[in-house]
Amino acid sequence: MTKHERIATRKATNLSLDVDLVADAKELGINLSRACEDALRREIGLERGRRWKKDNAAGIAASNAYVEKHGLPLEKYRQF
Repeated sequence: MTKHERIATRKATNLSLDVDLVADAKELGINLSRACEDALRREIGLERGRRWKKDNAAGIAASNAYVEKHGLPLEKYRQF
């Protein structure tokens, strides 16, 4: 995605942030929008991962139980 495309797909949003954090960020030349986007992107990834694990817990448990009982299906071909 080009810089122009990213700007075109942005949405103005009002946020309430700690006054001292904003002052420190400005003093250090930190782009608030970019920093918030990066943090939000990380949080979304973490939450999606957490939900995926929760939604697939039964399948993961069943797979682990199968391997525990029968071993890995292609274990004889492993080279390590």
